[in-house]
Amino acid sequence: MAHSTMNFIFSSPSTAEVVTLLRAWRFWALGALLGALLGAAVYIIAPPPYRARATVNVDFNLEAAWPKDVDRQQFYYLEREARKLEELAWSDEVLAPVSAASQVTVEDLRATVLQLSQPAEAGWHFYAEADTPQAAEELAAVWANTFVQKVQAEIDSGNINPFVKLEATQTQALPKQRSVPLSNYLLAGALGCLTLAALMRLFVKPATAQP
Repeated sequence: MAHSTMNFIFSSPSTAEVVTLLRAWRFWALGALLGALLGAAVYIIAPPPYRARATVNVDFNLEAAWPKDVDRQQFYYLEREARKLEELAWSDEVLAPVSAASQVTVEDLRATVLQLSQPAEAGWHFYAEADTPQAAEELAAVWANTFVQKVQAEIDSGNINPFVKLEATQTQALPKQRSVPLSNYLLAGALGCLTLAALMRLFVKPATAQP
C-alpha cells in the first residue's frame, strides 16, 4: 500500500491530468483572486512597518590620496576606509543616540530595525523601520547625522584619512514607504492559493457516486 502511494506521488503526470489542469482555468482564476484577497487582508490586518531612507554622500578623494594612480593602492585604500566607516556606522557610539530616540535596544537596532546600503563611494543609504512614517524618518535622520558627526571626529583625531569627506545630503523630508509593498502580498497570496489548488486537483480524487 505504501509503495503504491509513493509511486502515485512521484510518478510523472499523465496527459489526461495535464489536460484536466489546463481545462480548469475558471478554477485557477477564482483561486488566484481568492489568494490575492487573502494577501490584501493580511496586509490590512498586520501591515509591514514603514521604512525611511536617509543619505550620506561619501567621497574618498582618490585623486588627492593617491595622485600616482596606482590601481592596487587605490583598491586597498578604498576597501580599508570603507570598512572603517561601516564599522563606525554600527558602533555603539553611533547607535546609542538612535536607541535613545526610539526606545529600542542597540541589539534590536542592529538585528531588525536598521539597514545600511553601503557602496564603496558616493551615496550611503541609511534605512530605518518603525510603525509610523514619522518615527522611521526620525530614526534614519538621527542615525545618518550621528554617523557623520562621529566620522568627522575620527578624521579630526587622525584615525581616518583626512581626504575622506562626508555630507548628509538627505536628512529631512525623507522618502518613506512600507517596507514590503502591497503587490508582494497579493502575489504571494495568489501563488499560494494556486499551488494549493493544483495539489488538491492532482492528488485529491473526487468521490465516485455509488450505483
